[in-house]
Amino acid sequence: MTGPNYLSELFSLDGRVALVTGGSSGIGRAIAEALARAGASVVIAARGEERLAATAGALTADGCRAAWVRADLSTRDGIREAAEQAAGAFGEPDILVNSAGINLRPPMGELGEDVWDATMTVNLEAPFLLGQRFGPGMAERGFGRIIHVTSQQAHRAFVQSGAYGVSKGALESLARSQAEAWSPYGVTCNTLVPGFVMTPLNERLSSDPERVAALAARTLSGRNGLAEDFAGAAVFLASRASAYVTGQSLFVDGGFSVH
Repeated sequence: MTGPNYLSELFSLDGRVALVTGGSSGIGRAIAEALARAGASVVIAARGEERLAATAGALTADGCRAAWVRADLSTRDGIREAAEQAAGAFGEPDILVNSAGINLRPPMGELGEDVWDATMTVNLEAPFLLGQRFGPGMAERGFGRIIHVTSQQAHRAFVQSGAYGVSKGALESLARSQAEAWSPYGVTCNTLVPGFVMTPLNERLSSDPERVAALAARTLSGRNGLAEDFAGAAVFLASRASAYVTGQSLFVDGGFSVH
């Protein structure tokens, strides 16, 4: 087998079902669009119904299979409800992408329990509970892909990492624990590590032109990231092409982390 047929067999997601949290904006939306265009039936979960409907509608108009659920990932009950609603759209997911997150950065001395709890629930507990809900089923079926979107703050502290950095570091550890548990049964668990990407989550920095230019200058590629930069990496990690890649952190950062 050569040419397009070989590539399709290696990277196609036909027949797969994917759940992407945070799939209505930023990196999550780019990943949801990539998985859908690679053949997966995609359920996007987020808070805002207007953006959810617009994203799913655009994918459907392009001939993709897409659905959406409004998800409140700030509580355990909300996380569990979102999981059940998502599974009702196209069936149990084969691919779980945890891209939803909150980015609250008070100085460490001013970090209160409310910010800590909110950050850990959305950024860490939601990926854990969704993994607990769907990972065992993936293992039983012999195929699964769990992908977490983490952060440079998982590896180094800067610009007041605070609770956000802790949550992302723990999320990378969660991926390794999930990989240990389920990879023998065909379920890979990995993380995508962005550099500085111009998304709503980074609005605090992206609104400062001087800071944006400085960040681009210290990136080896000479520019800041775009959400669509994650499309290929996400399809790779979701497809059978990555069957022997698990427990890893894939940096999609234009060389930001090695400068």
